[in-house]
Amino acid sequence: QVQLVESGGGLVQTGGSLRLSCAASGRTFSRYDMGWFRQAPGKGREFVAAISWSGGSTNYADSVKGRFTISRDNAKNTVDLQMNSLKPEDTAVYYCAADRSSGRVSYYSHFYDYWGQGTQVTVSS
Repeated sequence: QVQLVESGGGLVQTGGSLRLSCAASGRTFSRYDMGWFRQAPGKGREFVAAISWSGGSTNYADSVKGRFTISRDNAKNTVDLQMNSLKPEDTAVYYCAADRSSGRVSYYSHFYDYWGQGTQVTVSS
């Protein structure tokens, strides 16, 4: 069992930056691929980024490539999402998720077994 807690959300102006962090409990964190998803009001959950268990492989949604960077620290049981050049369309609740089957680095939400409660990111124009 893994518990995930996101932090770092907030209100930022267009063009600004935020760094989200996800803290995981459990000794098996380093075996899991990790992902970030988001959900805007009235929309479905959308893939943002994923990282393999080792950190050696990453995957990004086209909408965030070149602006967002996912990273992890297995010693600290954390996975971060650095978000730069933020746009109003990035406004959403951001969720951290863990996939027990390492190596997929998937953008499909149904592959992820554990989810955090989410953190709100609001980008003002």
